Amino acid sequence: MSTSDTPANPNKGRVLIIAGSDSGGGAGIQADIKTVTALGGYAATAITAITVQNTLGVSGVHPVPVEVIEAQGRAVLDDIGADALKTGMLGDVETVQAVTRLILTAGGAPAVVDPVMIAKGGAALLPMEAVEAVRHLLVPRAALLTPNAPEAATLTGLTVETTDDLRRAGEALLEMGAQAVLMKGGHIDGERVVDLLITRDAETVFEGERIETRHTHGTGCTLASACATGLAQGMTLVESVARAWNYVHEAMLRAPGFGAGHGPLDHGWTVRR
Repeated sequence: MSTSDTPANPNKGRVLIIAGSDSGGGAGIQADIKTVTALGGYAATAITAITVQNTLGVSGVHPVPVEVIEAQGRAVLDDIGADALKTGMLGDVETVQAVTRLILTAGGAPAVVDPVMIAKGGAALLPMEAVEAVRHLLVPRAALLTPNAPEAATLTGLTVETTDDLRRAGEALLEMGAQAVLMKGGHIDGERVVDLLITRDAETVFEGERIETRHTHGTGCTLASACATGLAQGMTLVESVARAWNYVHEAMLRAPGFGAGHGPLDHGWTVRR
């Protein structure tokens, strides 16, 4: 599906993003807003933390009080509403609990849960007790869960080193209650990247040549937000993921080359082409 295709319902597309701020602009809330906007949706936010980071890594994390996170989300839902929610960096058990409450009061809007645990530079973003909360509270409420291999291993306790391992972990996550999982294969060795969209009824494979680049900061945030935008616009799950996959692939190819470390993508390529 082309990124220029008209959404199934252009009057929809409201995405409430619950995630942390990335001062470098490549990931987190900043990447989420750019992605939703570039794909024709409307982004609203509940910021969970202020991070001090650039392409070289995270040097500081400053959590937003839980009551403020929840108040942000409720203010959006009570007035603007949401056609989908997307979660990213959550930080602690109390935040996971607050996000769960927001999902439950969002009028049935689907939630795309990106279980962010480790920053691209290696900084831990989620303590183990919060991982347990994600496992028991958010996974069962995810319309789509988007873990990479290390995140899937942490959530399931399984070894995830091959595409078959990805599939087994995805099936385990479905058993834990997720409606669908997009198992990301970027950490799996091989010349080609294989992602698996798995539901209880079907499996869809997204496969492409591995892009050799250091400009991969925010790929997970971007993919999840793009999926949420499609769902918010009324696309089917497969349509949403297909468009998101193509969008991220092109954004990586067009990366602007900023920074000396893990550089950002070109989120605005849909506007400039």
